[in-house]
Amino acid sequence: MRTLVLNAGFEPLAIVSYKRAIVLVMNDKANILECDENAPVWSASDVFDRPAVIVLTRYVRVSMSREVPVTRRGVLRRDAHRCAYCGHPANTIDHVHPRSRGGAQSWENLVAACMKCNNVKSDRTPQEMGWRLRFRPSTPRGTAWTVRGTERAEPAWGPYRLFAVEGVVEGRRLVRG
Repeated sequence: MRTLVLNAGFEPLAIVSYKRAIVLVMNDKANILECDENAPVWSASDVFDRPAVIVLTRYVRVSMSREVPVTRRGVLRRDAHRCAYCGHPANTIDHVHPRSRGGAQSWENLVAACMKCNNVKSDRTPQEMGWRLRFRPSTPRGTAWTVRGTERAEPAWGPYRLFAVEGVVEGRRLVRG
């Protein structure tokens, strides 16, 4: 079970484990906004509500200039799991300019690709194959990429479903303090 962490201004900040959320609440760093009454947490001497949404008591500044790290999951998500060459469902990633020829491991050089296109393209550029990319790959932007720790989010947030989006970096780092 995961817990949505809201900043003191009620903007989504991270999704953490319920254990981390309970520690934040017990240390008076957060307050429970919504809890899951169907799944209490039992200790040796007490029963606690399992937090579904918590809000931090102090505002945590989040730098918006931070770059989103390149990951396989992130590239597939950015490209909506569609092959950049043929448009079929993709399950691999491909370097537009091959790594063997000095291609970088960057958002601008990686695209999602189906297994067939990836194997046929092999160690060549799309220009050598006579292929065109369906879009120009770029670094993802927006709030959906800034909510941390959401890559394992469960789709059961009810009214908070808008904030339970996939992300790329674990959220604990942001809420420690």
